[in-house]
Amino acid sequence: MTEKQIQLDKRYMRMARIWAENSYCERRKVGALLVKNQMIISDGYNGTPSGFENKCEDENNVSKAYVLHAEANAISKIARSHNSSDGATLYVTASPCIECAKLIIQSGIKRVIYGEKYRIMDGVELLERANIDVQFIEVSE
Repeated sequence: MTEKQIQLDKRYMRMARIWAENSYCERRKVGALLVKNQMIISDGYNGTPSGFENKCEDENNVSKAYVLHAEANAISKIARSHNSSDGATLYVTASPCIECAKLIIQSGIKRVIYGEKYRIMDGVELLERANIDVQFIEVSE
């Protein structure tokens, strides 16, 4: 990998972290950017579906079952557009879960860069099994 690509990866990851600030979730804010040919083609952050209240946790501070992950929001957004995620890179602030990993595989994304390891890494393992280039990049403030 070239030094230029490493610098781009770090920049996009910083941008994904800024995008995560849009989340209304209190327990964890996650952001995602889909990049293709050095252009951001989609973005997402974790939150409730369109038209729902902007409250991710219930009265016990547990995430509501219908909260969408940042990756799912970015992939859903690109699916509604006239663009394609085939061959794109996904930058996400936390490692993808198994459900998001399945969406990533099916959407043709070829690289996943994540910035925080989650306690359950089965999503990353599935992506690697699908021969998707997965990399952890720790980005300092």
